[in-house]
Amino acid sequence: MNNSWKKTLTVSIVSALTISSNVWAEKLPGEGVSIQPLQSTVAEETFQTLIVNRALEKLGYEVQPTKEVDYNVGYTSIAKGDATFLAVGWFPLHADKYKMSGGDEKFYREGQYISGAAQGYLIDKKTAEQYGITNIGQLSDPKIAKLFDADGDGKADLTGCNPGWGCELVIEEQLSAYKLRDTVSHNQGNYAAIIADTISRYKKGDPVLYYTWTPYWVSGVLVPNEDVVWLEVPFSALPGERKNVDTTLSNGKNYGFEMNSMRIIANKEFAAQNPAAAKLFEIIKLNINDVSAQNMMMSKGKNSTADIESHVNGWIKANQGLFNSWVAEAKKASM
Repeated sequence: MNNSWKKTLTVSIVSALTISSNVWAEKLPGEGVSIQPLQSTVAEETFQTLIVNRALEKLGYEVQPTKEVDYNVGYTSIAKGDATFLAVGWFPLHADKYKMSGGDEKFYREGQYISGAAQGYLIDKKTAEQYGITNIGQLSDPKIAKLFDADGDGKADLTGCNPGWGCELVIEEQLSAYKLRDTVSHNQGNYAAIIADTISRYKKGDPVLYYTWTPYWVSGVLVPNEDVVWLEVPFSALPGERKNVDTTLSNGKNYGFEMNSMRIIANKEFAAQNPAAAKLFEIIKLNINDVSAQNMMMSKGKNSTADIESHVNGWIKANQGLFNSWVAEAKKASM
């Protein structure tokens, strides 16, 4: 074999191996598949949604810009196949929405994306200690309720929950169950604006009564057990399918709401056809404290699209090994 021919053969083999390895490297399970993520209009859910989107992109999926919709619209759209997934489905809070939109026949729901989400009613610690208020049932007393009257109508003003979120149904159920209709007003609308006004009143020294949840930035500003205290409820009272559920927590306290997890809800047919994405949805987990920390940055003004993208980039860089392990395990599911 002359040297010229050997050189040509060597170049050909190297070229073939290079092409072969490139094809292998580029072949990803999500190639050619478009994904439509959804989230609610709560901007603080963008961070956790984008982390899922980034992982899906690493799997080769073509991820469309996230659409903001009401939760009810989100569930029905995913059930119909008009959208692919919702990263932040609250359970058991959204149990009725899930079931009414088709339940297990329409949705793929495996794993717990974010666990340990609490919610309930709080008042300022000063008023709680001065008047011995530990339970929201005490607000059936007009004199106690009037302490939290912000608009002068004689009723307590409760900073409540936006229509469509799910928590508003619990609050409405409990206002009736605890006989608070005559003494408490459930203030609804733009939660961010109403809670900002609540915080302003607290800073002026006024008594405050509000509903909130974790992870969310509010509990970083009005810190439970330092600035404010959680109120217990007289007894468990939930709407719909959960009417017989006991909301007492493991520590014996009953704040009227079950401990929630945020779970990824995906179209069942899509999940069946895309085992890599389905596996990712099952295994991906985010620490609730990381979400709270990011939400706090948003509350301090770092809330633009570019800011949130930067937060996502920073989180992935700081947790690169974990992020890569999700992608690697999801890839294996498609082999």
